[in-house]
Amino acid sequence: MLDDRKLAVLRAIVTDYVQSHEPVGSRAIVERHNLDVSSATVRNDMAALEEEGYITHPHTSAGRIPTDKGYRLFVDRLAAMKPLTNAEKKAITHFLSGAADIDDIVTRTVRLLAQVTQQVAIMQYPTMGAAVVRRVDLISLHDSRGLLIVVNSLGKVAQRSIDFGSMDEESLTQLRDRLNDALAGLGPSRAAQVLADFSSTVSPEVRPIIHGIVAGVLDILATDQPTRIVVAGINHVSQFSDEFETSIRPVLDTLEEQMVLLKLLGEASAEVTVRIGQENEHANLSTASVVASGYGVDDAWAGLGIVGPTRMDYPSTMASVRAVARYVSRILAEG
Repeated sequence: MLDDRKLAVLRAIVTDYVQSHEPVGSRAIVERHNLDVSSATVRNDMAALEEEGYITHPHTSAGRIPTDKGYRLFVDRLAAMKPLTNAEKKAITHFLSGAADIDDIVTRTVRLLAQVTQQVAIMQYPTMGAAVVRRVDLISLHDSRGLLIVVNSLGKVAQRSIDFGSMDEESLTQLRDRLNDALAGLGPSRAAQVLADFSSTVSPEVRPIIHGIVAGVLDILATDQPTRIVVAGINHVSQFSDEFETSIRPVLDTLEEQMVLLKLLGEASAEVTVRIGQENEHANLSTASVVASGYGVDDAWAGLGIVGPTRMDYPSTMASVRAVARYVSRILAEG
């Protein structure tokens, strides 16, 4: 068990190394961090930290750098998330406000997260099957043709061309209202059950038209968008090419593998999670860190986060990921 002073020394080493990318020596710690102890005492603490695997001695340098184990302790016990500034909060609100649908939300979010953190941002689409019906519209175009439009709780809009036959505007309005009363708030499976009996509640002369509308609604609800990942900020990897122990090529290759990224985000929860270096199961990410959080509404949850080198500003990155995830969740809930 490390005492408070050794924890303070570890915090100083992590903080200084993240900022300077240079091994940290005992004199620098004493001068910068006001630990009120001598350089000799700090050197003894550094030796103890190295013996327990929290820091390491690179090459012939007199300074130390954190190991994965050291970063993990820093994140678990020492790193407090930095509160976002008012300017950062306004930037997030401005960047994401006015998003038209889920595609627009996802595109804006990954761009924002990459820009704010200067890392590679990854975001999983919400599982559409977990969404519920928000609204159904019937729009007459010309002759007997029209559009059936279904909007779900995640803002996804889908439409089908429908033959309305001889139904007039008043009848279409009444039918639209009935469909909304019957389907609003239902998930795909329950909506399908309700629609199965819907045609039996209308008059025989319009039943063929209703069959076409019901079939269109069921088709839209059954068309689940495949779960996928959107990536932004790939260019940031090259800025940290010297951070990775080998080539950055394996990291770039992994960022192109949807299934690997889905697995990285698949366990994301409402709380921010951090996987550091060797904690990542995929070998290509053994020199990288992943900071992720869940987002969404009700049962429609997905993940978003960043991938970057283990030498990162964890408190700021964790705060940014959490803030963006919460804001996106709020957009989806209010939409």
